[in-house]
Amino acid sequence: MTEFVLPYGKTQINLQIPSIFKTDLLTPSTFPTLAEPQQTIQTTLNNPIGRRKLADVANIGSVGIAINDKTRPVPQPNPINIFLDCLGSIGISKEKISIFIGSGTHKPMEDSELSQILDPEIINHYRIIVHDCDRSPMVDLGETAHRTPIQINAEYYNCDLKMTVGNIEPHHFMGFSGGVKTAVIGLASRDTITANHSMLTHPQAKSGVFYINPMRQDIEEMGRKVRIDYSLGSILNEQKQITNVFFGEPVKVMDAAIPIVRDIFGVCVNKPYDLVIASPGGAPKDINLYQAQKGLTHAARITRNGGWVILTAACPEGSGSPSYETFITAAKSHKEVLDQFDMGYFQVGPHKAFQISRDAVRVNIVLISDIAAEKVKQWLLTPSQPQLIQQLINWIAARLPSNARVAVLPASTRTMTEVKHHG
Repeated sequence: MTEFVLPYGKTQINLQIPSIFKTDLLTPSTFPTLAEPQQTIQTTLNNPIGRRKLADVANIGSVGIAINDKTRPVPQPNPINIFLDCLGSIGISKEKISIFIGSGTHKPMEDSELSQILDPEIINHYRIIVHDCDRSPMVDLGETAHRTPIQINAEYYNCDLKMTVGNIEPHHFMGFSGGVKTAVIGLASRDTITANHSMLTHPQAKSGVFYINPMRQDIEEMGRKVRIDYSLGSILNEQKQITNVFFGEPVKVMDAAIPIVRDIFGVCVNKPYDLVIASPGGAPKDINLYQAQKGLTHAARITRNGGWVILTAACPEGSGSPSYETFITAAKSHKEVLDQFDMGYFQVGPHKAFQISRDAVRVNIVLISDIAAEKVKQWLLTPSQPQLIQQLINWIAARLPSNARVAVLPASTRTMTEVKHHG
């Protein structure tokens, strides 16, 4: 037997794969972390890509900084701390700065939760606005070329200097996270997010595709209309330590980061696997099914038709989307879900059902989580529990051919998988 360890919430799961199978451990490449992250981030902030130095705009009236909510990993050290110190050192007072928490369509964070992503010093001394896609005041900037309404948090838009701080990594339908996405999706209206996300059925709306991805280019256009001045983007390892950091004009930050993200997170395999055992990467990647599904996408992409995916995701917050639950519990099959979307139905929340069903009609999916089994069954998925993983693996193994291929993905949300096509 070959032993493996997978992240699971804030703990881990141990498992064994029978030695008879060819088993591959697929992980992002190991890149060195920054030797002196604080100093490197400061140097990066002092030398923006494609933009004037921050000191040259220090006499600005107001500054808005968009950051991610609790569903995204917080880098160690947290660049927002160094960023705020930098702004202070060039004479931009705390009173001029507002920090906007980009919730997207997620449940807006409570005040009591802010300490999960920000230090008490920041919470106590800076103005913090938690965005609500249904209630926050919006400014209407017309439409994109894709007819997406551009409705963005009005307070953020009205800031004289607008910035984003986030992580840059593979995103399962936006191509890559980071850049303007933190603001133009995180601080958008529900109508804006719904219109943009309705393009996720497009064949180029997938991880690793940026320049010809209609969803990503839609938000790049929004970023230009919103006039976002600077982006600070970090690439993290699995311990949430920073390997690379970029700062400057948002599109140039993405141009610089994307080749490195491909090198770190891209994994190409020769042919699909019979069984893929995947963890989204532990907390907060598996905080709920809404987030954990991103790891399922990369796992299913390298699973053969009729093969198996075991997704280990704690999901302490359940599905993370009441509208997803309402939609999926009314559906009788995954085919019915796909048929509804084929006929033009689209809504954020239920879009997760579409993404899961797109994989579930082709492969067998078992969800190992802390969610009640009956609830998981209502979502048309097969439930299991962490303590039963070995029995589950043995049961599946008994049904696989002796030459079966198995893959283990401990960080599937960030492992940008692809099957090499031999031409």
